[in-house]
Amino acid sequence: MTEVSIDQFAAAKVDGAFVVDVREPGEYVQGHVPGARLIPLSEVPARTAALPTDQPVYVVCASGNRSLRATEYLRAAGLDAYSVDGGTTGWIRAGKPVVTGPKAEA
Repeated sequence: MTEVSIDQFAAAKVDGAFVVDVREPGEYVQGHVPGARLIPLSEVPARTAALPTDQPVYVVCASGNRSLRATEYLRAAGLDAYSVDGGTTGWIRAGKPVVTGPKAEA
């Protein structure tokens, strides 16, 4: 299973999940999951070595398409990665908190 639901992702966040947002910087600053680190999809291959190998990595984008591609790449590289089905849009629709601006935390 490479995809998780918003509810599964929310439960993982409570436990301190490592979250990567693969959208573009302009999308990220408009609203992102609290704690999500920005790594645009085009930069994922070059920055994979900086990601943790000792815990799952949850990948989010706008709707789940880019995150699924990034997840497939990360899993092929040996990481325990999961795409968040529904992405940031689904997160917001579920009433979950978002952060605006360039920082991971407000």
